[in-house]
Amino acid sequence: MKIADSQARRLLATMARYKKQVFITYFCLFVTIGLNLLVPWLIKLVIDQGLSRGDRALMVNIGLLILGLALVRGVFGFGLRYLTEWLAQRVAYDLRNELYDKIQRISFAFHDKAHTGDLMSRATSDVEQVQRFIGNGLLDLTNIFVLLVASLIIMLSADVRLTLLTLTPIPVLVLVTIRFGMNQRVLSKRVQEQMGKLSTTLQENSTGVRVVKAFAREDHENAKFNAENREYLQRRLAVVRSWASTFPFMNFIIAGSTAILLGLGGQAVMRGEISVGTLVAFNSYIVMLALPVQRLGFLVNMLSNAGASGERLYEILDEPSKVQEKPDALTLESVQGLVRFEDVTFAYGERPVLRHVSFTARPNEVIALMGPTGSGKSTIIALIPRFYDVKQAGRVTVDGHDIRDVTLASLRRQIGIVLQETFLFSATIRANIAYGHRTAPLDDVIAAAQAARAHDFIMALPDGYETRIGERGVTLSGGQRQRLAIARALLLNPRILILDDSLSNVDTETEYLIQQALSTLMQGRTTFVIAQRLITLKSADQILVLDHGAIVQRGTHEQLLAEGGLYRRIYDLQLRDQEETARYQPAALASPEPSTLSLSKGVEGQVGD
Repeated sequence: MKIADSQARRLLATMARYKKQVFITYFCLFVTIGLNLLVPWLIKLVIDQGLSRGDRALMVNIGLLILGLALVRGVFGFGLRYLTEWLAQRVAYDLRNELYDKIQRISFAFHDKAHTGDLMSRATSDVEQVQRFIGNGLLDLTNIFVLLVASLIIMLSADVRLTLLTLTPIPVLVLVTIRFGMNQRVLSKRVQEQMGKLSTTLQENSTGVRVVKAFAREDHENAKFNAENREYLQRRLAVVRSWASTFPFMNFIIAGSTAILLGLGGQAVMRGEISVGTLVAFNSYIVMLALPVQRLGFLVNMLSNAGASGERLYEILDEPSKVQEKPDALTLESVQGLVRFEDVTFAYGERPVLRHVSFTARPNEVIALMGPTGSGKSTIIALIPRFYDVKQAGRVTVDGHDIRDVTLASLRRQIGIVLQETFLFSATIRANIAYGHRTAPLDDVIAAAQAARAHDFIMALPDGYETRIGERGVTLSGGQRQRLAIARALLLNPRILILDDSLSNVDTETEYLIQQALSTLMQGRTTFVIAQRLITLKSADQILVLDHGAIVQRGTHEQLLAEGGLYRRIYDLQLRDQEETARYQPAALASPEPSTLSLSKGVEGQVGD
């Protein structure tokens, strides 16, 4: 099997970043091999000269020399193993960082199709396979090649005919090894792919464990995992069967070389053509080759695993991001928040999701988006921070700049987002709120939490803002998680605010209180809201009603009610009951205390800009 295929070359190129360490490592390797090759020849001298002549001094001196060589070999062997493992760990470190960075920076379009468990498998299991090959396989393959060439040269210098006859089985071994390696490459890739599926099943089940228990589906999930696990077992056993059936044959080939040596070499000794010491040296060289050559099948298997893993890693690393930043992209230092959609048509695949969408959102305006499921509301707000790029037709601009012409970081720093699916990290509450502004003072964090009506429940927790929450915020209620997400967005002090149905999981009273706080914070900002609540729609400066990817109506709540159409139908079916309920709310709820937010970053000063 050729080592210099595309994936192996790229992995070796990763090692080439550390030229000094690579040079020292292989210097240690060659010194160690040279000392190993010298010992059989010294034993030949002891047999042919020391024993035959009774030269005790020669035997003692050679014995001491062999002992000294062993000491030197131990020193270089230590350097060899340490540096080899250092290189392996460093390459793994680099690959994990590159893979993680790629996953972080690649566009949403990739994550729409990718499975979390499979990505985790690539970042752990696949990187480990590459590390194992660089740490052990590459070293041993080099050792075998150098030993084979050096031994061949030494043996040919002693007796050409006996060397050629003794090594006759080696070409057969090479052919068997190549065939074995090609087969292992296919089998190993199937194993790694199945590991990705197994990891995905485990990850999904762990994340959705509450749903599983709520519907009493433990037996079903166990059966599903067992099926994937059984398939992984079968694929792994196929690799083992291939390896187990080939390895004994390799041993047989090595034994054939020994048999030829003893049969023909013994006769040559009796005829006086070679010395006993030469025969012993030949046997030592064959024995010296036997163990590494026997490992050849294992090493080819390791190379196959590394090749398959490298292929899976570079599938991710080579995946082009559908959202590319131009080399000469502009940096948005500050914006007023004027957002325009100009005849935007957008499709995730073949079918357009938005059709000729045009509107203008000005600073200090609240734009509400509503419409049936799949009408394109979430797509509109995903285009503003360039989670996806408009490629079919039209453009999106912020303060007159086509957002495809500005840097992603500077654009997204101007935008605060609270997504419909709230995600919190397994960290303290303070760290979660300050995620977008890690150096924010505690006073600012508290002010943002107060504006989002989260401060009271935070202070009721055992450690207040230093309370650690569970994975994905599982220890908090849905409403509490959403209020923390709102506080996280507010702390950024954005000029453009996006609320993707962010009040869907809070009770009516909490929603009303948050709305009162947001009414002050929205001043001087452009706010986009996907909402199904009447209180949001009635306060919006402009409501865009979407249907099948097109804006079918636009205006204020009163204008759209008078106009009729889709908005009126949705109002009659879904929102009229909310209005009836609001009439009977307690006075304390209807007239809350005014709330303001004052951050050291200067929110109040920016409102009047």
